[in-house]
Amino acid sequence: MTAAENVCYTLINVPMDSEPPSEISLKNDLEKGDVKSKTEALKKVIIMILNGEKLPGLLMTIIRFVLPLQDHTIKKLLLVFWEIVPKTTPDGRLLHEMILVCDAYRKDLQHPNEFIRGSTLRFLCKLKEAELLEPLMPAIRACLEHRHSYVRRNAVLAIYTIYRNFEHLIPDAPELIHDFLVNEKDASCKRNAFMMLIHADQDRALDYLSTCIDQVQTFGDILQLVIVELIYKVCHANPSERARFIRCIYNLLQSSSPAVKYEAAGTLVTLSSAPTAIKAAAQCYIDLIIKESDNNVKLIVLDRLIELKEHPAHERVLQDLVMDILRVLSTPDLEVRKKTLQLALDLVSSRNVEEKEVIKTNNVSEHEDTDKYRQLLVRTLHSCSVRFPDMAANVIPVLMEFLSDSNEAAAADVLEFVREAIQRFDNLRMLIVEKMLEVFHAIKSVKIYRGALWILGEYCSTKEDIQSVMTEVRRSLGEIPIVESEIKKEAGELKPEEEITVGPVQKLVTEMGTYATQSALSSSRPTKKEEERPPLRGFLLDGDFFVAASLATTLTKVALRYVALVQEKKKQNSFVAEAMLLMATILHLGKSSLPKKPITDDDVDRISLCLKVLSECSPLMNDIFNKECRQSLSHMLSAKLEEEKLSQKKESEKRNVTVQPDDPISFMQLTAKNEMNCKEDQFQLSLLAAMGNTQRKEAADPLASKLNKVTQLTGFSDPVYAEAYVHVNQYDIVLDVLVVNQTSDTLQNCTLELATLGDLKLVEKPSPLTLAPHDFANIKANVKVASTENGIIFGNIVYDVSGAASDRNCVVLSDIHIDIMDYIQPATCTDAEFRQMWAEFEWENKVTVNTNIVDLNDYLQHILKSTNMKCLTPEKALSGYCGFMAANLYARSIFGEDALANVSIEKPIQQGPEAPVTGHIRIRAKSQGMALSLGDKINLSQKKTSI
Repeated sequence: MTAAENVCYTLINVPMDSEPPSEISLKNDLEKGDVKSKTEALKKVIIMILNGEKLPGLLMTIIRFVLPLQDHTIKKLLLVFWEIVPKTTPDGRLLHEMILVCDAYRKDLQHPNEFIRGSTLRFLCKLKEAELLEPLMPAIRACLEHRHSYVRRNAVLAIYTIYRNFEHLIPDAPELIHDFLVNEKDASCKRNAFMMLIHADQDRALDYLSTCIDQVQTFGDILQLVIVELIYKVCHANPSERARFIRCIYNLLQSSSPAVKYEAAGTLVTLSSAPTAIKAAAQCYIDLIIKESDNNVKLIVLDRLIELKEHPAHERVLQDLVMDILRVLSTPDLEVRKKTLQLALDLVSSRNVEEKEVIKTNNVSEHEDTDKYRQLLVRTLHSCSVRFPDMAANVIPVLMEFLSDSNEAAAADVLEFVREAIQRFDNLRMLIVEKMLEVFHAIKSVKIYRGALWILGEYCSTKEDIQSVMTEVRRSLGEIPIVESEIKKEAGELKPEEEITVGPVQKLVTEMGTYATQSALSSSRPTKKEEERPPLRGFLLDGDFFVAASLATTLTKVALRYVALVQEKKKQNSFVAEAMLLMATILHLGKSSLPKKPITDDDVDRISLCLKVLSECSPLMNDIFNKECRQSLSHMLSAKLEEEKLSQKKESEKRNVTVQPDDPISFMQLTAKNEMNCKEDQFQLSLLAAMGNTQRKEAADPLASKLNKVTQLTGFSDPVYAEAYVHVNQYDIVLDVLVVNQTSDTLQNCTLELATLGDLKLVEKPSPLTLAPHDFANIKANVKVASTENGIIFGNIVYDVSGAASDRNCVVLSDIHIDIMDYIQPATCTDAEFRQMWAEFEWENKVTVNTNIVDLNDYLQHILKSTNMKCLTPEKALSGYCGFMAANLYARSIFGEDALANVSIEKPIQQGPEAPVTGHIRIRAKSQGMALSLGDKINLSQKKTSI
């Protein structure tokens, strides 16, 4: 450990603005000042020592004038002072003055005030000098019998630390603490004593536990947690002990403390894979999720449930608990609901799907759901119905109520589901068409209206349904011709109280097959608002003529089908004529000045084409309108299904544990103890993760070592050489900087000064060092990361040369670039979500392709590898060769930020087979930093390829 690190357990924030006081003025304050000035002077001394000052002249002053004082603040400050002050001479021997300090602490350990005794015992845990501790041992032992629990529990800690560091000072510590534990009543003292026995003498800890194993439920939660840890460690090291302790873990699942329940469930899963154990642990996790109010806790415990599900043997047990898992949906947080629905969807099987649907549809009505949650529910039900077609009949009527919802996203998902269901399940077509006709008039969104029109036009196959579609269209369009009725209304010829609106639907058809449209019209109360027009009429007057083109196609399909179904010429002609009349009146409206926006040429062409098709009725057009459309949909759905099956197969292959026939069989009874370390110690792993020392498995590539992350900061000929190892651990970056003095002088106050650019923040300023000639030291600096963008850390090293009169010397460091790739992970989203985000995100970065790669697919794979993004475009769409390629990429950062990219590349064939790929990559993100950083990364990787 270097001098810079060997300082203080107690972290103190040091303001660096003020000028440090002189040693003489401090000495004066400590000798002659009152208690207040002595306190202030002592604080200044502590800060100066933390900043690297030695101040040896003040040691005796403090012993003589400050140590005898009984003031509590002074005593607290003195504990920090003795912790950080150098206690040895340069040759390593203890300073003579420390004997006086030792005597003062012996008196404090016998002080009548329990706070002074306890805080002194805590301080002794931090001492590393055996000579100082030896005279204090009898006083420390005596504190074990003090009346106050604060003193007793700190005495246990002090004995444990001294036993661990200097066993010869108290060799009988485990026996002493065991006897103390048997008679102790206070929970915190028992916890500390038991903790010590676990680490110092595990057999004694087990002896104690076996005497009180039946009373474990009555203990406090802090002691229960330590007991869980002991059982885990013992069973991990010696599996034959499992039977002895597993009942105790079962009992702890019923603890009143959520922390104990969580740890006990986690331990139970590692100790036993029996279905009853897994079920008990999963039930415990579910209870925790429901009862805990903190969303972070819910998400963490949900992750544990998802881990359980990943194990093939445990999945069946969890399938029986689907109903319990769905109780979590009562949580208002969207992220929790999303994970829960995904977990439930993975677990759903033909045995429990029926229950699942009922509970989910109840949720729809019970909750005041957010729009996104409704969308989520619809998608989950969609997936269930595709996997279990028998359930679709129950789900569809409930879902179709959403079509009239004001939330367009959920309604669009329902529409997509209905389109797939009506194509796949022939037996449901009648039901879907009937339900669609019911809700058709209530649809509020033009996009949903278009989709509903297409479904009705494509799948209405009976004469009655076709007539119903026409009735609904007339009802939604209002009085025709539209232009004339609107002009009359504006001119006031139609008085408001006589204004004609469409009443309830009455399917009245005359003998000729035409509609008695008069019966559908009625006088109504005055309409004050313009918005109370029939829906389709409103869309058209707002200038949305794309829906008119969709309507024209639908009318053409149903008219052609009507002609095929009805033999009477008169009825055929009447129906076709009515369809043509509607198209003509819409064209007339588009060309007039009434709509807010005029009709586009594309829509005019489409409606004109439909009019021409109806007037000619050629067999070729009949086939295109009534057969080809449905075949295209069928091809698309089958391709989508195939892709889903492929991804599911890959997923299941990942999860299946393959066992080779020649794999050795390990018999637990024959296994040596040291061979049972196949599983990592979970407690050790979690501790390492908390300390930021996660042991990541290095890649098999021998070059992928730590040396690749070393950045040289100065040149070899600089007076101070520096290099940094950059360790990125999620939100933290730790810089481990090696500083080497290459001169023959002693460098004083050698300080690493760092500054950051981007969304990075330096946590603390590194302490100054004194470097002997040709000496070296390691300095650690912590940087916090707040968002995903390329950051730069820059700075310099400043130092004084001892004996030189010149100003401070300075060595400028090279910049350290923080790579955005450490924070970006591949992710998936649906096409609809991608399009929505693409429209919403305000930052775009367009990167021109500049590479020497000659194959389109190779270039795409290279971009995916260098940006950590996932390609959303299916492989089937990218297969084959046609000279150009377009693909959508998506990734998400650990901070929850989304990044989208669209790759549009082509191969200029005219330039020969060796011509490099050309094109553009457009990146979109919510934040400017992310879009720019990804663009830089792509540019950089392209250049590397070119070289």
